Amino acid sequence: MILTERLKFWWNCSRAFALPVTVMSWLVVFIYAIVEGGDILKGIIALVGVSFAHLATNIFDDYNDYNILKKDESFLKSAQICKCKFITDGLVSHKGMLVAGLVCLFIAILIGALLVFLSGAGVIYVALLAGIFVVFYSKFTLIGLGEFAVGITYGPLLFEGVYYSMTGSFSKELLLLSVAVCMFVIAFLYTHTVLDYDGDLCSHKKTLACSFKNKDESLKALAAFYLIGYSAITVFAIKSGMYILFSAFLTLPLVFKLYETMKVFNRDKTFVPEIFWWNYPLGNWEHIVDEGTQSFYLRLYLARNINTYFTMLVCLSFLLEKFL
Repeated sequence: MILTERLKFWWNCSRAFALPVTVMSWLVVFIYAIVEGGDILKGIIALVGVSFAHLATNIFDDYNDYNILKKDESFLKSAQICKCKFITDGLVSHKGMLVAGLVCLFIAILIGALLVFLSGAGVIYVALLAGIFVVFYSKFTLIGLGEFAVGITYGPLLFEGVYYSMTGSFSKELLLLSVAVCMFVIAFLYTHTVLDYDGDLCSHKKTLACSFKNKDESLKALAAFYLIGYSAITVFAIKSGMYILFSAFLTLPLVFKLYETMKVFNRDKTFVPEIFWWNYPLGNWEHIVDEGTQSFYLRLYLARNINTYFTMLVCLSFLLEKFL
């Protein structure tokens, strides 16, 4: 029971609720590679490695955020209640977060080494570049390049890395598809930074959202990310002749819903919108209610789910195109 509780604690501490974003991005290239004759087991091994790299990124991000916030009491007061919550509540030490991040990174490195042995040296190049973004992601966010780092990691690096692991070769045809998918991942991340706008601005964290003169203006970038994503999947569908991919546009009403509810949040961050089916699953909800961060997480969960639904429709399109 103690082990179960500890695992649950670190699951929440590492913000594992965002793992569906990684899993769904992986699933797109996984299915694409299977259709091309890729090795299923190697693809699953790659997922484990990518997931631990994602968790390491989240933990390092909180660790470095706290380095900034602890410099001034006003920084902590202006930040979202949930920001670095496990450290500020004394549930884990600052050093403990660093150790946890290093453990996750070490596991990801071990899995990468296994894939080099199983698939070839090409994995090394992808893993080295991805490792830079994992370790220094929080540094990129400080200079407004967090979205760029995520775009490269969840786009070309993830897609080419998984595809190479499964097939032993790279694919230039994947690049356009990776752009479509990673734009939805970026939109999820960017939603988080808009929600954190006030705290990041106060602590002089130069995120892309904070580069706009106000929070409503920052939403233009959110709209742009989705526009690029839908445009990329449109071009890919036309070039590949897979017009069934246009089913991904079924997510568009939820994008409008997210934009609308983000505008409300910008005016009143305490307003908790009504919960609908598109907000589920509500991970760790009882704890979220206790700390009063429902308003924050409901919007973040919606952005996460838009990404999930989009990638599910893309995956389903590949399967239907292949087997029907």
